[in-house]
Amino acid sequence: MTVHTKHPIAAPPAAPVRETTGHLLLRGWCIFVLAAGLAGTAWLLAFGTAVSAGVAVGTALVSVVLWIVLRPAVQWRRLPWFAVGYVLLAIASLLWSAWPAATGLTLVLLVSTSVQAMFVGAVLTWRELVRALASALKWVLGLSILFELWVSLVWGGPILPRFVRPEGKVADPIVLWSRDNLFDGGRIQGIFGNANSLAYVSLLAVTVFAILVAARAPRRTLLWGWIALGVFLFVRAGSATAYLSAALSVVVLVTVVLMRTTRRAGERSKFYIAYAVVAVGGLTALWLLRDQIFGLLGRSSDLTGREGIWEQVIARAGERPVLGWGFSTPWVPSDPAFDGWIVDHGVTVMQAHNMWLDVSLQLGIVGVVFLALTYLAFVWRGWFFAVDRPRWDLVSDRPYSPLTLLPTLVAAQLLVQGIAESSPLLAWGWLLLVLLAFKIKQSPLIGRGPSEERLAGERGEHLGAARP
Repeated sequence: MTVHTKHPIAAPPAAPVRETTGHLLLRGWCIFVLAAGLAGTAWLLAFGTAVSAGVAVGTALVSVVLWIVLRPAVQWRRLPWFAVGYVLLAIASLLWSAWPAATGLTLVLLVSTSVQAMFVGAVLTWRELVRALASALKWVLGLSILFELWVSLVWGGPILPRFVRPEGKVADPIVLWSRDNLFDGGRIQGIFGNANSLAYVSLLAVTVFAILVAARAPRRTLLWGWIALGVFLFVRAGSATAYLSAALSVVVLVTVVLMRTTRRAGERSKFYIAYAVVAVGGLTALWLLRDQIFGLLGRSSDLTGREGIWEQVIARAGERPVLGWGFSTPWVPSDPAFDGWIVDHGVTVMQAHNMWLDVSLQLGIVGVVFLALTYLAFVWRGWFFAVDRPRWDLVSDRPYSPLTLLPTLVAAQLLVQGIAESSPLLAWGWLLLVLLAFKIKQSPLIGRGPSEERLAGERGEHLGAARP
């Protein structure tokens, strides 16, 4: 008869550690928060201003309650202080704002987005964060292609916001939510109602999915399918600046890979010099050959009329150069200060189509300095997060993690996007900037630090153990 010895040589068998139901629900909530931020104007186009505001404020309040209840480990001295300073300056602009109603309304969006970003960074580890972002991007891309299919096959024609069918031919297609271009070769807009936004999110999705493939995440065959969908939507959106953003992302990726091949101190210098030469040469060529380049991309050299908008913004910003006219991102078209000020294709413009000019108008030179320092700190930390080998003891040959590529590639994409759009200042652009800047400062090493060293339920392993 077999008996259990009183002197076992190993621990009794036990089931692997799994995530609790509560943590699974928490991850699900974070995916919803990220997807809601990525969807951007889709909420406004589908349900109107009241519902959009309710979603933004409601989700922020839920996240604050969860933060108070869960009390995740946060090093409060290591916040992204330049980003926090920018938010505080925007709040202070209520004192001198020329459009206080618009300032108050858009400040709710800015503060709630910033809180959501730090909440997600505080309750998720790096691995969970990248997987949650991938899940959110799958929802957004999937809904975009399903929406375009529904418009073409079921609705049968262009569609206006709030699911309204246009009566006859619209005066300008810019007012349409979808132009029903899926099967006729034209630019598609997805749930965003804007082809440029669809292109930027598709590029971000391809980046995240490719990083997960490189990290040997499970179900890689499905990830390749999502990459194919992202590339299809990116190409069909046809955004000139998104193509430039993709090109810069490739340059940054190649440079990081080259940096990772160095073994001795000083070897990186030649790569930095080569990178600077390529960057300066590329920007010079882009400026001198802008007519030909944008012509090949099907755009005018003034970025489809943006130079006219920039001229008016620069003129008005020059009247209050130090502190600006007051925060309002985006511009509120119903406010008398913006209603009819700059009109493009018969529609009141809601942004300066350049984030630096937009901040100059709203918060003056002081705001531009805060934003520049925010991006400088993010780019600096994101760069060395990607190129430095993970090390916290005497072991100096730990392998690099593909996950560390995410911040520096996102920084490159946002900076290029900010040349022709103000969207990096709100919605998912600001969300990812604050989220990744916060996460790098809290956890500069994947799997190490107070916010990382806990159980990760995907594989039943402790993140503080052997894996880097």
